[in-house]
Amino acid sequence: MDYHIYGFPKLKMINILFLASFFLLSTHAHSSALPRKPSSSSNSPQINSNSVLVALLDSHYTELAELVEKALLLPTLEDAVGKHNITIFAPRNEALERDLDPEFKRFLLEPGNLKSLQTLLLFHIIPNRIGSGEWPEGLSGDPTHSTLSNDRLRLESKGSGVRSVDLAAVVQPDAVLRPDGVIHGIERLLIPRSVEEDFNRRRSLRSISAVLPEGAPEVDPRTHRLKKPVSVPAGAPPVLPIYDAMAPGPSLAPAPAPGPGGPRGHFDGESQVKDFIQTLLHYGGYNEMADILVNLTSLATEMGRLVSEGYVLTVLAPNDEAMAKLTTDQLSEPGAPEQIMYYHLVPEYQTEESMYNAVRRFGKVRYDTLRLPHKVVAQEADGSVKFGEGDGSAYLFDPDIYTDGRISVQGIDGVLFPPEEKETKLEAKTSRVTKLVAKPRRGKLMEVACRMLGAFGQDSRFTTCQ
Repeated sequence: MDYHIYGFPKLKMINILFLASFFLLSTHAHSSALPRKPSSSSNSPQINSNSVLVALLDSHYTELAELVEKALLLPTLEDAVGKHNITIFAPRNEALERDLDPEFKRFLLEPGNLKSLQTLLLFHIIPNRIGSGEWPEGLSGDPTHSTLSNDRLRLESKGSGVRSVDLAAVVQPDAVLRPDGVIHGIERLLIPRSVEEDFNRRRSLRSISAVLPEGAPEVDPRTHRLKKPVSVPAGAPPVLPIYDAMAPGPSLAPAPAPGPGGPRGHFDGESQVKDFIQTLLHYGGYNEMADILVNLTSLATEMGRLVSEGYVLTVLAPNDEAMAKLTTDQLSEPGAPEQIMYYHLVPEYQTEESMYNAVRRFGKVRYDTLRLPHKVVAQEADGSVKFGEGDGSAYLFDPDIYTDGRISVQGIDGVLFPPEEKETKLEAKTSRVTKLVAKPRRGKLMEVACRMLGAFGQDSRFTTCQ
């Protein structure tokens, strides 16, 4: 049976099969002669045990090797090594363990910042072999080289032979040498500008979002303590007002204030108060003030508790000459020494310079004292600071006797007293004593007569009708 194929003459079936088989054989031979493209499964080159990557993972740069594994960069580096030699600048372990900012390290290890970590690590790798002998010197050649992160590193060599990469010095050149790369040890981590900007941007957003709108802390009027605990950063001023911190608690005992072992233990108020009292004694001329704080009252202990809580104090210390003018009556009343000293304690940290600048700028300045509600007035006088007004004023005599950032002691030449409260004298109302003269009673006939006389205007002539 014959078959007809369009475009060809009539052929028999055997001839068609013979031609088809010959065509298939020739096509297969031609395709076998062409070079084959590598399959997708063999894209990554095989890394042998003598590779620089294996040497990096087995070297003493363990921190860098750990970051490379966490950043999932091994396939990328294997591909880079398969194409060309590489140069790795490896920071020492101390630079990544202790010298690195903990907040920045935490930023790099967050899962959402994997791209920044990869950029940072690729910034330490140059796709070219640069040994210690090939370091650029002087102005010869281009000192900048492109990295795997598409940034550029500047390599320099100083006259003393010290090599540097950007801001990091090379502490161990040619630390690891392999046929496909070299590793140089550097003193610090290299941070590209893009990662630094990303870190600053994330930190700014975190600080903004961390501020939650909330009301002012409420103080319980019964216990003089905060109704809800408030977290205060280290070094920040306490939230509780100092007057509530001084107030007693529910019992008659003073309100407890944590010392060095408390939550704000970084303030050792007891030691600081002891230091400033010893400074007063060594300075000379303020023995009476120190004696009142330690022996006559318990103010030294109370001040130590306040400073341990985080409060600051400025002590206006009268000298011995001024304290000698106090009379026995002024000190013998119950609580009088405490009240006198409270008026000399300002719940602020002021120095001679800060107070003088304040009075120069504002004229009169009223400082709060621990003796509520009285304030001490300060003003400029004769190139110094004068406290109080009138005869009871005192000048800043010995400035900055003791200043440690928490307690400031300023010596004055007088004892200050608050202005006397004007007593409102109630004037006794003198009631007028009027002498009432009893009028004689008149009868009905006399009443009628007086009315008739009054009609004619003659009633004034008769005393009976008046």
